Amino acid sequence: MNVATAAAKDRPLRTAGERLAPAHSALLVIDMQNDFCAEGGYIEAVVGKNAASCRAVAAPIMDLVRAARGAAVPVFWIRADYRLDKLPASMAARFAAQGNGRICCEPGTWGADFYGVAPVPGEPVVDKHCYSAFIGTDLERRLRAEGVRTLVFAGVQTNVCVETSLRDAYSLGFHVAAAADCVASHTAELHDATLKNVRFLFGDVLSGREIAALWPARA
Repeated sequence: MNVATAAAKDRPLRTAGERLAPAHSALLVIDMQNDFCAEGGYIEAVVGKNAASCRAVAAPIMDLVRAARGAAVPVFWIRADYRLDKLPASMAARFAAQGNGRICCEPGTWGADFYGVAPVPGEPVVDKHCYSAFIGTDLERRLRAEGVRTLVFAGVQTNVCVETSLRDAYSLGFHVAAAADCVASHTAELHDATLKNVRFLFGDVLSGREIAALWPARA
């Protein structure tokens, strides 16, 4: 790495436009799977919550994904696999108690399939076994290898896996941004609280269109 490249890498990113520059940004799409979003999925059938708000963000997420692809911003797909033997003991105990034998996002089942979104060949899919996308995965290594400094978060649930992953990313030194209309929760007040907290302490909150406007398509 030459001196100019090193200086650019270490330069403070003081504005949202600088932080979200496509040259060092990546988009993370979290847990857009049937069990979290679809009618009859785990959230509705087991947890007893209405996942309509989670279904509603699929289209704006794909709009943002297309903008990212056009600007050569890497897209990482984060996928839950909550088989009990893969989970931390604390999480496994809770899921075993509430699941009545049903496994959330069990690989090979309808519940684990993506809902309303789709990677293209070559885009990485990272399987996680807890709420954070960074615990027990190679996600950080992959992001560092691509020179990523800023992560844009989309997906579900805003107050659980999105927030947990965003906090871990921030603690690891990444700049973070939440795409406000591309994240959702089955509990509106918790969704709102997370976005308020991100604005207050952690990073940027912008609409998908505002982010896409910072990612002009490459010729």
